[in-house]
Amino acid sequence: MGSSRREFLKVSGLAAGGLLLPGAALADGAADPWDAVPGILARVVPPSFPARDFPVTSYGGKGDGKADNTAAFRDAIAACARAGGGRVVVPAGIFLSGAIHLTSNVNLHIQSGGIISFATDPRKFLPVVRTRWQGIECMNYSPFIYAYEATNVALTGAGRIDGQAGNGPWFDFDPKRQPDWEKLQKLAVEGVPVERRVFGGGHFLKPNMIQFYRCRNVLVEGLDIRNPAMWTIHPVLCRNVTVRGVTVYSRGGMVDGVDPEASSDVHVTGCTFDTGDDGVAIKSGRDVDGRRVGVPSANIVVEQCAFLGRWGAIAVGSEMSGGVRNVFAQDITIRPGPDYKTFHAVYIKTNKRLGGTVDGVHVRRLVADKIDRGAVFITMNYSLTGPGFGPIAYPSVRNVTLDRLTVRGTPWAVRLDGLAESHIQDVRVSNSTFTEVTDAGISIKNADRTVFHTVHVNGKPVL
Repeated sequence: MGSSRREFLKVSGLAAGGLLLPGAALADGAADPWDAVPGILARVVPPSFPARDFPVTSYGGKGDGKADNTAAFRDAIAACARAGGGRVVVPAGIFLSGAIHLTSNVNLHIQSGGIISFATDPRKFLPVVRTRWQGIECMNYSPFIYAYEATNVALTGAGRIDGQAGNGPWFDFDPKRQPDWEKLQKLAVEGVPVERRVFGGGHFLKPNMIQFYRCRNVLVEGLDIRNPAMWTIHPVLCRNVTVRGVTVYSRGGMVDGVDPEASSDVHVTGCTFDTGDDGVAIKSGRDVDGRRVGVPSANIVVEQCAFLGRWGAIAVGSEMSGGVRNVFAQDITIRPGPDYKTFHAVYIKTNKRLGGTVDGVHVRRLVADKIDRGAVFITMNYSLTGPGFGPIAYPSVRNVTLDRLTVRGTPWAVRLDGLAESHIQDVRVSNSTFTEVTDAGISIKNADRTVFHTVHVNGKPVL
């Protein structure tokens, strides 16, 4: 490897506590972390609903793309809930609406040819609701579709949800948001109660597209979801969540695909993500506020998904202050979109203010073509945002296994970037091949017990 090899040996030797064992296998008798997956999936049971339909058109809904259907959705959802649950049905047509709030035992079902198209006037997403903005609790604009403390709730169908936020007023918020973002961070550090962290009208923190907050038994299935203002599907403090067979198209900044946050028993399967930011990003709150809430994301399975978008395909963080454990991703395909390439196939990102522990991220059978920045990147030096609010709280990242990765075309294969005060621990890469790699060197900084087993870069074994 030349100079790259010498640098590799330096940072992976005694000073960094690294361990490189070509041909090493799991210790005899060591538990396979993947043995936990059947138990997780057995607990993830999508909700079912009574066979009752409540067409939104029966409550004044008009699919002409012009009429405001906010009241029609509200009335249909209320009638469905009063009857004990069922489906609120959106037939073919374009149904313009402001914020839609779901309640327990309601499945909002969009039939083929049906489109819910959201208003571009921010006032249609008031009054404010309890939410999280980049991992900090606050009162802000309602997400476009929102459920709070609901049980048995779903979005299903073969239709479309269009946030209409690919440009226009919501994206005009971006250059104006920094003072509000700094204020929110400061309020959290000062311990101001959430009810007094009020934003919304007159402020510039964009809402997420679909948010389930403190919900149980959640299903999002089959839909074409497009043009969010911010994160697309965002379960917060939820349990038993299924996202399957959806297509997400989101471009611009801060437009992740699925962001399970402080949620457990989550299954994301059979989805396609063409995103301007991370595809699937596991989160658990930010900095002081994330540690105050203190609920980890745990027991999350992502499988049989395709990624065409920007930034990380399988990502953890950066908002992970409440902790993340037992994340599994398998049978993943990454390919370039028509004008985007994924930056990182696996991207774990944190910093010295976030704190929290990432314990157990496992990826296998991932195939990637043309990665833009680097295939596997685990960093504890992700950007520190804001003007220095909050104390230093060193994070922990440990127990990461990466098996049967096949990556063609990437600037580099693997980089581990820990802190001197908090080393990355126990990363194992096995049975993996990286080809057409610009820089064949492996970079390991401040990482302990790193193992490479049957890994090749540009046809040469990692030694």
